Amino acid sequence: MFLLPLTDMYPTLLALHSLLRWLVLAFLLYSIFRASVGLIYNKTFSKTDNAFRHWTATVAHIQLIVGILLYTRSPIAKAFWTTNGSASANRDILFYGIIHISFMLTALVLLTVGSALAKRKSADREKYRTILVWFTVALIIILLAIPWPNSPLSYGRPYFRPL
Repeated sequence: MFLLPLTDMYPTLLALHSLLRWLVLAFLLYSIFRASVGLIYNKTFSKTDNAFRHWTATVAHIQLIVGILLYTRSPIAKAFWTTNGSASANRDILFYGIIHISFMLTALVLLTVGSALAKRKSADREKYRTILVWFTVALIIILLAIPWPNSPLSYGRPYFRPL
């Protein structure tokens, strides 16, 4: 069979999750940029704007699926759930066990709601404003929850994970 054994899945999922982070950030930043320009210059909400709204949410949802799969295979997340919270003194276990996933789920809900609300707005300015506000708040939460190399929330992780 072409499926990886479960023990070999973790490094692959970790590398994929690390790579997809940059795609999510790129789509979010570009969508926010397009919304800002559209709002400032009173532009018509184009098919391209709508496509970026849609694809930003889609890429974030793909990242969520990979993240949930990674969470189910993570030895750090398993340590969090098997220690009944007594490992909360270890900031990596606390961060990956509950903080990272909670922040990311919150950001994804905000991004999804913002995308859905923007889709239903009739005025172009309202579409741009909705994307700008909801996607920016989601981006801020995501930036807080990413384990950057010098993050105070977790022991730093590299910008890219090799396979």
